[in-house]
Amino acid sequence: MASHIILNELGGSFELDKTDTDAGTTEAGEDFRKISPNGYVPALITDDGEIITENPAVLQYLADQSPHAGLAPPNGTMERTRLQEALNFVSSELHTSFGPFFSGKELDGEARQKAEAGVNRRAAHIEQRLDDGRAYLLGDTFTVVDAYAFVVLNWAGFVGISLAAYPKIQAYMANIAARPASIKAMVAEGLMEQST
Repeated sequence: MASHIILNELGGSFELDKTDTDAGTTEAGEDFRKISPNGYVPALITDDGEIITENPAVLQYLADQSPHAGLAPPNGTMERTRLQEALNFVSSELHTSFGPFFSGKELDGEARQKAEAGVNRRAAHIEQRLDDGRAYLLGDTFTVVDAYAFVVLNWAGFVGISLAAYPKIQAYMANIAARPASIKAMVAEGLMEQST
């Protein structure tokens, strides 16, 4: 959904093809492993037929197609390095910490406590990052890392982890959830109903 939010932010035309990663097929009936050999989303097929996988790569590619949108700092700058640092944290730490909840195994007792502690440790890092009053992870400008962090942090509600101990994260999430691009993506993906 992070890529979907960013595509909406950019306002260009694109086609979505929902994927059943368990079955390995797209909604259009294609073998998804031919598109993404690892079998997971996102996978972006560019206008010239290149396939890009992995959230940090897809998100930066999209931002770089429309630099005027300001969704990523210019390459070669310290600001871009900070974006990559934050994207890698979300990908390798926050995203991965939710893995036990999506393993297909029932988590209870000590295993659940350990998994929750892992998520909370990463959430505490984000809370601390927001502690200086910034609106977004890199400052006062929404970037691609915010779309990705928003999606992953939203999983807490789906797996029954409370983020009540993180008021700055709660405000951050509400701010991103209110963006028209986020609303449009959540409606399209069936996570919320279209308001009238």
